[in-house]
Amino acid sequence: MAAADHDRPVTVRTRTELDDVLADHDRVLVMVRTAGCAICQSMEPILDNVARATDAVVVVFNPKEDLDAVEAFDVRSVPTFLLFVDGELRDRRADGFVPTAELVAFVESG
Repeated sequence: MAAADHDRPVTVRTRTELDDVLADHDRVLVMVRTAGCAICQSMEPILDNVARATDAVVVVFNPKEDLDAVEAFDVRSVPTFLLFVDGELRDRRADGFVPTAELVAFVESG
């Protein structure tokens, strides 16, 4: 499964699924979200744009089935964006809605 195959976000439900994506891809942007988060919902078209504009695999992760991930990634608000490079957490953002250009720059800066 090559990163180029992912021109849309991928949804994962568990930390194990997330770890599998991180192991298989060089650059991964993860949006940690909850089901009732309006800002998270408004980010969905932005994530589509980022998936098409970058070589990163874009992942949407609702950790409700794996609450240990909230602590492991120090998630205090949603949406939280986590940028992984070569499986390592490189950077994070947790400042609400992020426009496409800013999120693309965030992904490419890591």
